[in-house]
Amino acid sequence: MKTIKLTFLTLLFACVSFAGVSNSEKEALIALYNSTNGSEWDTTWDLEASIDTWYGVVVLDSKVVSLNLSFNNLQGTIPADIGQLTNLQVLNLSFNKLNGEIPESITNMKDLYSLQLFLNRFEGEIPNWIGNITSLEALALYSNKFTGEIPNSLTNLTQLKSLELGSNYLTGSIPFNINNLKVLKKLSLLDNQLEGQIPESIVELINLEELILSSNNLSGRLPFELSQLSNLKLVMVSDNALTQEYVTVEDNTPHKMSLFLEDTEVLASSVKE
Repeated sequence: MKTIKLTFLTLLFACVSFAGVSNSEKEALIALYNSTNGSEWDTTWDLEASIDTWYGVVVLDSKVVSLNLSFNNLQGTIPADIGQLTNLQVLNLSFNKLNGEIPESITNMKDLYSLQLFLNRFEGEIPNWIGNITSLEALALYSNKFTGEIPNSLTNLTQLKSLELGSNYLTGSIPFNINNLKVLKKLSLLDNQLEGQIPESIVELINLEELILSSNNLSGRLPFELSQLSNLKLVMVSDNALTQEYVTVEDNTPHKMSLFLEDTEVLASSVKE
């Protein structure tokens, strides 16, 4: 009799453990597992175990709020079912071997603030609909195979603090209304095929700490008003078609930034000292 009771309690506990997360969320995770060759992940999942024990999955109040499977040998595509993780706040699938396009169903994640998909093999244009995920604070899509222009819709992401789109095949110009991103701290667009001038509006990003635009086809000059951005610590604009050469500035002070914009040679000598 005791054995029967113990078995019943064990089964009941297992059911409660799984019942904590909705079926739709569980189905989404299993769809991702199947679509990305889950059995070959570096750290795989025991699909019979409770979801809150699955590697990289964070469950809070019976909701999946974070999924971090970076550097875990995921291969394949992200299934549309992932949009069923409607409570997700963090999605990090970086440093894997994912390809194809990013599914639009990600827009169902109304509380998503961090989307990290860098160092994969995603193709096509950066989707316009990403601009609808207005909760985003960090967007990292660098080191993929994205083509086309930077969607102007990204300037709708007014809570964005970090935008990293480097090492793709992006063309066109930097959106003029980049100044909509008032709280942006890091802008990295290096190693693309961007053209045109660096927009004057960039000087309105008063919280900017890192400006990384190296290895493009940008022309013109850096706006002198950048010297007024007291938080700016790193500027990288080498390997472009600018009217003059600029050296990299690190650990910026207002004095150093002024020299940087007025006379590269003076700055270079002051850095050596």
